[in-house]
Amino acid sequence: MKKNYVRPLDLRHGSVDLSHGGGGRAMVQLISDVFGKAFDNEWLRQGDDGAVLPAPGPGERLVVATDAHVVSPLFFPGGDIGCLAVHGTVNDVAVMGARPLYLAASFILEEGFPLADLARIVASMAAAAREAGVPVVTGDTKVVEKGKGDGVFITTTGIGALPVGRSLSGANARAGDAVIVSGTLGDHGMAIMAQRENLAFDSEIRSDTAALHGLAAVAMAAAPGLRLLRDPTRGGLAATLNEIAQQSGVGVVLDEAAIPVDPQVAAACEFLGLDPLNIANEGKLIAVCPADEADALVAALRAHPLGARAARVGEAIADDHRFVQMKTAFGGRRMVDWLAGEQLPRIC
Repeated sequence: MKKNYVRPLDLRHGSVDLSHGGGGRAMVQLISDVFGKAFDNEWLRQGDDGAVLPAPGPGERLVVATDAHVVSPLFFPGGDIGCLAVHGTVNDVAVMGARPLYLAASFILEEGFPLADLARIVASMAAAAREAGVPVVTGDTKVVEKGKGDGVFITTTGIGALPVGRSLSGANARAGDAVIVSGTLGDHGMAIMAQRENLAFDSEIRSDTAALHGLAAVAMAAAPGLRLLRDPTRGGLAATLNEIAQQSGVGVVLDEAAIPVDPQVAAACEFLGLDPLNIANEGKLIAVCPADEADALVAALRAHPLGARAARVGEAIADDHRFVQMKTAFGGRRMVDWLAGEQLPRIC
């Protein structure tokens, strides 16, 4: 596999900075050089959003995924840290092609955190779990001293069942495949930023946070040759497609005119000097499928409430460099690279 030559981590004198959690090249390097080397095993090495594990019974395998949630503010238009913790992990299981079954949750609470806010978060989390049909079956709670946390952090782990013979992976994309998104990009990240920056628009920007296993099932039924599904969270579409390009050994060319972005989100990004392709989403899927299945897949996604703005936005190409590029509205091309740092800390 072609290597990205970057400066090695200084494990003796270096320290963690915000870019290590931003979904870009620095985060990938940290995961590879620290966690990957220490925990190395055949399941972790798969490199996907969840690990496919052997199941005790015939006919299915297990998928396990875990995610930590440190979003700030805790409450935002369209959601809160509670429902986000459920949706994020359900989606990581779903994009593996698995049926989400159970959740585990751990809470780190800061001394002095209002019980009313905690109850509101837990109620939201419970409602999201009930709506998704994925119960929280075990958990843990820790409390740290005042000033040693930031209200509440939540980690969730999901267990899912994957049928034998189904394999959706970031390593499956092939030259000629179509790249599809299930809706508008950047809604979640800009809902958070608009609240942080007290930005006012004609209509409120709301997070798209949602459980996507129903939409994933629609995609798998509509496209029998489906290569992969991903949810473009931290780092947005840009980071996710760069991950796929590296795993699959292909390039990707996007069509700027085809990429759906809500006008309010586009305006907020322009105001803040941000690129919607780098902004986190919590209720969108990226699908890669053979080109001859693309129209049927887009139509099926659009028939689902969570996929009404689905669009074919690009294609995978043969490219030994594994670049992600975009055809611009002006007729040129530009590189769509990893984030160099952390644009939006504490976004999920």
